[in-house]
Amino acid sequence: MMSTAIALILMVILQTIALGFNYPDFGAWLSAWINNWLNILRNNASVGIIALGMTFVIISGGIDLAVGSTMVAISAVMMLLIDGSPTGILTKAGVSGLPAYLIGIAVALVFGWLLGKITGLLVTKGKIPPFIVTLGTMKIFRSVTQQLMQNVSVTVPSGFLNISNFKIGGMYLLPIIYWLVAAVILIFVSKRTSFGRRVYAIGSNERASRLSGIKVDKVRTGVYALIGVLVAVAAIIQVSRIGSMDYANAGSGFEMDAIAAVIVGGTSMAGGKGSIGGTVLGTLIIAVMNNLLNLIGVPPFLREAFKGLIVICAVLLQKKEKTS
Repeated sequence: MMSTAIALILMVILQTIALGFNYPDFGAWLSAWINNWLNILRNNASVGIIALGMTFVIISGGIDLAVGSTMVAISAVMMLLIDGSPTGILTKAGVSGLPAYLIGIAVALVFGWLLGKITGLLVTKGKIPPFIVTLGTMKIFRSVTQQLMQNVSVTVPSGFLNISNFKIGGMYLLPIIYWLVAAVILIFVSKRTSFGRRVYAIGSNERASRLSGIKVDKVRTGVYALIGVLVAVAAIIQVSRIGSMDYANAGSGFEMDAIAAVIVGGTSMAGGKGSIGGTVLGTLIIAVMNNLLNLIGVPPFLREAFKGLIVICAVLLQKKEKTS
């Protein structure tokens, strides 16, 4: 993780240089620098939370390509519930305000868990490779959501927006706080619980894990259920930040960003090795790189090329370390 931290420091230095120093005084420069960082952290909080779940998936030897589409499906269900218009499901039932928000959030979390559980069962009981399963669910979740929501107009109540947009000290910090809290909880889960230790064991040697009495299928299904819940958290943050959802494009590329963050953070694609702390640093590296490329005027399409290059280089370095 030390090399990842050094890479992040170098990226921050380059970003600071690219931000420039053409300000009337140091206070103005510092304010611009802090605001730039807050924007980076806030804009990447959802991907960062998804990347935390992706860490467990990859450590266990799996992959999840459907996180963006899953987020869209969860968002649609939640928005239908909290819809503040007269046609809203809870509004018609006479439920509004905080009770409606709590119900919508609870349903979103349960639905995320359910979708993740289904994915896990297809992988474990269906014996289908995770790449194939999640490639299929990626298409299914988004296309079905688009079909069901194409003629539906949803009004997200202004009160729900406070979940992400309530100011603390004059700044929008809540998405960042949610990300930090999730990271702390999952660091504890990975290091201090039997579930976390079993995830590492399965990724390191599945056969040995089975022989030692670990219920591999149960743990692996639990890993996909976990990422489903974390995707639901990301969906809640996205809807409450923006107040809407583009069902065709929202979350597109989140799987790439999450996987890139996990790999850059030092998690092995072969499974059995990685850390939540490394993933947080990896997410920051990808986020700072995107911001840096934007500051220096690199076209949007080429930014994705840089991201792909970083992933390839990270995997090559992992292989070099393994053979040395």
